[in-house]
Amino acid sequence: MKRMVIGILLFLPVLLYAQYNRPGSTDAQFLKIGVSARGTGMADAYLASVEGAEATYYNPAAMPWIRNRDVVFTHTTWFAGINHEFAAATQNFDDIGSFGLSVTALYTDEMKVRTPLQPEGTGETFYVGNYRFGLSYSRFLTDRVTFGLTFSYLNMKLYREFTADAFSLDIAVMYVSDFRGFRFALAIADFGSNIQYVNESYPLPTNFQFGMAMNAIDGDDQKLLVSMAAVKPNEGEPQAQLGAEWNYQKMFFVRGGYRLNYSIATWSAGAGAAFTVEGLGLRADYSYSDYKTLGGSHRIGIGVSF
Repeated sequence: MKRMVIGILLFLPVLLYAQYNRPGSTDAQFLKIGVSARGTGMADAYLASVEGAEATYYNPAAMPWIRNRDVVFTHTTWFAGINHEFAAATQNFDDIGSFGLSVTALYTDEMKVRTPLQPEGTGETFYVGNYRFGLSYSRFLTDRVTFGLTFSYLNMKLYREFTADAFSLDIAVMYVSDFRGFRFALAIADFGSNIQYVNESYPLPTNFQFGMAMNAIDGDDQKLLVSMAAVKPNEGEPQAQLGAEWNYQKMFFVRGGYRLNYSIATWSAGAGAAFTVEGLGLRADYSYSDYKTLGGSHRIGIGVSF
């Protein structure tokens, strides 16, 4: 089983990406927006270092390493007054495996319907929204190797009858060692059906990813996690992310990262805190991501484990 899963992950990219660059040829671009304040603080170099319910988005194979239950909420202030929300919950059922639910939403505020004859508005209003509902499952293949997948339903609404639906699948495997917390992960994300508006049809932004992470400093009071990820999208050149996280007694965190071969996205930074109160693990995170001339994006996330 383990060899078959890894073989699929290694073979599919050959079929998916043996093609020329096609920028702008895919739809559902909101799937590319990072959903974790911790992860984006590390420039989304998060495939191998993800912890918590964000794994339902970044790497479902990380879910078996989450003890018991975990819940997370993230709010992102996107550009042009657009809002981005993410919520997820996971539950570990030991030998049965781990399950997770997640919701992602990118939506606008209420907007006026305008026409050339009525530029100030017709009196009608509308919203634009993209939504992703995911169901994740993961389990151990060995005591060090895990396998996970996320099946998602996508709904995209532009205006009244201009809506589209699609389905996608994420597949991932992960290896975790006991040497400085070293982790290695492979994943294929957003592999699924096309999105069709009226007579136009576009594929999803499918991509192949691999990542590594380890503690460069692994002391009792302080740790420095370094992480990297590489992504090959089906519409363009390979990209990479580098990130780091320093923590003191697993309570206070400072993060930073940089994206390579991105046209707009550059550096990111963030911070966080984690505490245990009456058996509940509480955490709060913030990140800022720079997008050159577009400006910056702020994220706030909270999580609870119990």
